[in-house]
Amino acid sequence: MSKINYKSAGVDIEKGYEEISLIKEICKETYDENVISGVGGFASLYKLDGNIENPVLVSGSDGVGTKLKIAIEMDKHDTVGIDLVAMCVNDIVCLGAKPLYFLDYIATNTLEPQKMAKIVEGIKDGCKLSHCALIGGETAEMSDMYQKNEYDLAGFVTGIVDEKKIIDGSKIKPKDKIVALKSSGIHSNGLTLARKIVKDVKKISYDTYIDSLGKTIGDELLTPTRIYVEDILSLLKDVDVKAIANITGGGIYENLSRVLRSDISAKLDLSNVEVPEIFKLLSSWAEIYEKEMYNTFNMGMGMVLVVDEKDVENTINHFKEYEAVEIGEIIEGNGKVII
Repeated sequence: MSKINYKSAGVDIEKGYEEISLIKEICKETYDENVISGVGGFASLYKLDGNIENPVLVSGSDGVGTKLKIAIEMDKHDTVGIDLVAMCVNDIVCLGAKPLYFLDYIATNTLEPQKMAKIVEGIKDGCKLSHCALIGGETAEMSDMYQKNEYDLAGFVTGIVDEKKIIDGSKIKPKDKIVALKSSGIHSNGLTLARKIVKDVKKISYDTYIDSLGKTIGDELLTPTRIYVEDILSLLKDVDVKAIANITGGGIYENLSRVLRSDISAKLDLSNVEVPEIFKLLSSWAEIYEKEMYNTFNMGMGMVLVVDEKDVENTINHFKEYEAVEIGEIIEGNGKVII
C-alpha cells in the first residue's frame, strides 16, 4: 500500500472543505438580488441590470503587492482584503463604472481556514463599501510555491457603465480644473520601498510605536486603501466629470498622465495638499528626493478628478467624509504632468 497521499504531499482537502463552509456565509452578506448562484459551485451566476440603455462591462484585476509581507509578519490579516477590493474597484470607477461582482484568488503555503476567513472578511468589507457582490473565488494550497505562513492575493471585478457615460478623458480642455481626493495613507503602492526604509534604513520592527503617528509603524502601513466608489458614483449624477485617475504605483506623475491627451498637460500646485505624516517620515528617514516621493507614493492624493471650472465648488463640497482640494488646471501641452 502506498504511504503517500495528497495530504502528505502538501494539500489538505479536509481543511479546504472547512474553509469553504466558513466563507460561504461571509460572502452571502454581500449578495444582492442579481446573484443567481455564488460560492460553492463550479462557477457563479450574476444577472445584469436591464435598466441601462447600452450596457458595457468593465473589468479589472489587481493584487495587494508586498503589503502582504507586513500583514504576515504582524499576523494581522483582517484588512488586506479591503485593499484587494479597493485596488480593483477604484480602477474601474475611473471609467464611470459601477462594480457588480468580485472574485478573489488566495494562494498559500498551508491552508489555515481561520486565517483565510479573516482575509475573506476583509474582502467582504471592501465589497460592502463598494456595493458589489462577492460571488466566488479560489484558494490554492501550494507548499512547493510559498514559504511557511506566506500567501498571495489577487482580485477580479466586473462593473457596468452606459456606453454614452464612459469617462475616457476625451472631453478635457484647457482651463479645466483638477481636484484631488485625500488618501487614507500609503494605500497599497510603494510598500517595497517603504518596507526597505523601515527595515534596512531605520532598522526598526513593525511593532515600533511612532509618536507622531499615534500608532505603530506597522499599523500605519496596514491602514486600508480608501474606497472611493460610492462617493464618485453619486457625484457623477450631478457633475460631468471629464477624467478620473487612481493614484497608485507611479504616483501622480504616471497616473494622471494616463488620462491626458498628447495636446494637453496638467499644471499642478500642490501647496494645498496636506502630506500625511507617514510620507514625511519615510522621506526624512531615507533622505529621498521630493520628485522620487511623488513618483512612487500617492502623497496624500488617492484619486484625482478633472472637471469644468464651474463644477469645482460642487465637486469639493460633495466629498464630506474626507478632504477634496483643487490642485491645478489643464493647459495646452504634451501629455505631461507639471508640478
